[in-house]
Amino acid sequence: MDLEELSERLEKISVRYGERLGFERDADWFLLKLQEEVGELTQAYLQHTGRARSKGATPDDIRDTLHQEFADVLCQLLLLARHHDVDLPREVERKWLVHES
Repeated sequence: MDLEELSERLEKISVRYGERLGFERDADWFLLKLQEEVGELTQAYLQHTGRARSKGATPDDIRDTLHQEFADVLCQLLLLARHHDVDLPREVERKWLVHES
């Protein structure tokens, strides 16, 4: 999956989400929404590792939620980067992949 294409698709979904719920997707919202999703990932991880209450969820439900929370964090990060005109593939190259050799 191409990150630029994915980012464009996510942007359309996020715009509709903001319009439907009636809020502005400003710089603060993008960062705060990412933080919210990281918190949800943390909660799912704690449930998955038995360090939080299951709240009646089955182990399969907990695993599925954990997997979906990873997707939420990734998508929200892509939206935040897009909002700030960050070329993530380029920055990954500069920050991480330069150390491959």
